[in-house]
Amino acid sequence: MERKSILIVDDDKEILKSLRSILQSKGYDVDTVETGEEALEKSRAKFFHLVLLDIRLPDIEGTKLLKTMHRTLPKMMKIMLTGFASLDNAIEALNLGADAYLMKPIDPAKLLSVVEEKLKEQEQADRMTEEKVAEWIETRVRKLESKQGKR
Repeated sequence: MERKSILIVDDDKEILKSLRSILQSKGYDVDTVETGEEALEKSRAKFFHLVLLDIRLPDIEGTKLLKTMHRTLPKMMKIMLTGFASLDNAIEALNLGADAYLMKPIDPAKLLSVVEEKLKEQEQADRMTEEKVAEWIETRVRKLESKQGKR
């Protein structure tokens, strides 16, 4: 089975270190960056299944980065992290394409549970897409064959 890759974007080195170690212990391939610009560069160079994204970054508001990533990387699951939770923040993040929203300090069990759930959703969506494409191809082939039979 393919190892799932996760990008963590946070300007707190301790948080990066602890989240990396929690996720790596479960077999995930983990990259970390401290700025929004680095996050965009990394995600252009490599496909990540999921991103953990801090709402407050030194160079860009996390919600702006979320909006950009949602537009350019729609298949990637996006989980917002914040130590400054508010209902407005949560609603804005979800409206901009976040798949989940977690509060700091992050409970490791909760983190792993949400990450697993979102990766499962992603796999199911991919499987449904593949089935639809296969179905379309079969239908198209039947139509073409029936057209040729009429000639």
